[in-house]
Amino acid sequence: MLQRTAVRDLLAAESPRTALDVRGWVRTRRDAKEFSFIELNDGSCLKSLQCVVAADCVGFDAIKSATTGASVQIEGELVPSAGKGQRWELKASRLQIIGACPDDFPLQKKRHSDEYLRTIAHLRSRTNKFGAMARIRSRLAWKIHDFFQARGFHYIHTPIITGSDCEGAGDMFRVTTLPLDRVPVRDGKVDFDEDFFGKEAHLTVSGQLAVETYCLGLGKVYTFGPTFRAENSNTSRHMAEFWMIEPEIAFAELADDMQLAEDMVKALLDFLCTDCVDDLEVFTHFVDPTLRDRLDAVRQANFARVSYTDAIAILQGAGEPFEYAPVWGADLQSEHERYLTEKHFNGPVFVHDWPKDIKAFYMRLNDDGRTVAAMDLLIPKVGELVGGSQREERLDALRQRISGMGLNLDDYWWYLETRKFGTAPHAGFGLGFERFLMFATGVANIRDVIPFPRTPKHLEF
Repeated sequence: MLQRTAVRDLLAAESPRTALDVRGWVRTRRDAKEFSFIELNDGSCLKSLQCVVAADCVGFDAIKSATTGASVQIEGELVPSAGKGQRWELKASRLQIIGACPDDFPLQKKRHSDEYLRTIAHLRSRTNKFGAMARIRSRLAWKIHDFFQARGFHYIHTPIITGSDCEGAGDMFRVTTLPLDRVPVRDGKVDFDEDFFGKEAHLTVSGQLAVETYCLGLGKVYTFGPTFRAENSNTSRHMAEFWMIEPEIAFAELADDMQLAEDMVKALLDFLCTDCVDDLEVFTHFVDPTLRDRLDAVRQANFARVSYTDAIAILQGAGEPFEYAPVWGADLQSEHERYLTEKHFNGPVFVHDWPKDIKAFYMRLNDDGRTVAAMDLLIPKVGELVGGSQREERLDALRQRISGMGLNLDDYWWYLETRKFGTAPHAGFGLGFERFLMFATGVANIRDVIPFPRTPKHLEF
């Protein structure tokens, strides 16, 4: 029995090969008088393998069933191609139809709109664009692990179901086994004592609080997994389920945090531009012609650092007709981020030391009492890419911040104990994987960088 060979390996072959078994899906078929050309793709790479099926090939009588979308097995030998644009082709000796594909296969045409493909998300991996996206996503996910593992970080699996609200925003999905037709009530409130966990539980919005506990034992850790937000937002940049990369480093301050973020972003882009060349070219050609120039500019840049207070002063003195006036104490708008990155600094910039009132409770309060040791990494044409901070390691200060935001101290008893027993300065950040993929490929809608998007009123699978 022949061993199946990937199209990617055959296209990279250094010499002819015999006795081959190739399996995949037909992209196109062109018929001549005594032979047919089949473009075969198996998902291993962007390019397809041209297969020449002559009349003397075993199974040639089934060639009419090798329609676009059909899965086939072709045995034969790899020979130099007489055609232009390819080095090799497969001279078929045997053809077998594995899975026929009827005429109503919805991917008959070569080009479809992204909007249409979202309606058939179960098939879009067979297109060049979404196949390329899936491979880029896979390779970058591997590189994230490689980046941290090479630097001595430990990968921690943090819980998906949690009793804590990391962000304090309240936009969380509830997890319950209570019967919805007869929810137990006590004193006019839902009695969660009867629930599976005996308390209110939710899907996590972040693994950060949990991974911090291992940071204060292992020193350098990270988590990379799904997170959930029940925010009813139907924009091109929001989803209900997305993946987050969240490292945490002990005995570190905000400056260390920013440097780690810069190193990681550059390492991922270097890898993307060298390992995913063919797939990346799809997005340069069909999505954003300036993509490679933009990625190279970020790869080669020295990321600037500016305090939030100085950033506001820069914006106020810019003389620009901003729709939203820059005011100290308010969050930066997209127009502000674009001015800072595209006009003032002409490149990526970390904005650090933000007003405490617009940041989360776990961020370390600065000596001025007005700001926290937080940072956002802003990228040209993208805006915020990374958000992080030095964590509040002082027990009393952390208690005050939790209480001051109206949160229940009892829900964070375990988090507070990490500051009671051998506390240490530490810092970390979060990078939304889908947000990074949008930046890395130029794709404008977040629904197109994840295999199965979860958005309001959309739960296809």
